[in-house]
Amino acid sequence: MILCEWCESESAVTSKTTVYWELPDGTRAIEITDTPGVQCKECGMVYQEEDTIIQLEDQLLLIDTDQVAKSISYQKLMEIPRRLKRNYFRYDEL
Repeated sequence: MILCEWCESESAVTSKTTVYWELPDGTRAIEITDTPGVQCKECGMVYQEEDTIIQLEDQLLLIDTDQVAKSISYQKLMEIPRRLKRNYFRYDEL
């Protein structure tokens, strides 16, 4: 059971969604398919949990985004090798 972060209903379920993300350098946005998410059957909201958002933002910050196509699956994006091991600007990980 998942509690909806928007309406607090217990009718939320995990889902795979398509999201659109701006690259960290602001040069363009990309489509990311099959992204883990939550869909609430009560209020209709579809969203990504904080952990997924952090993973996406860190990955896009740590890879060579020139090799990312206009559209990519979440899994393929996460498989792209990183230039750095971690996001050294994220102080909550220290």
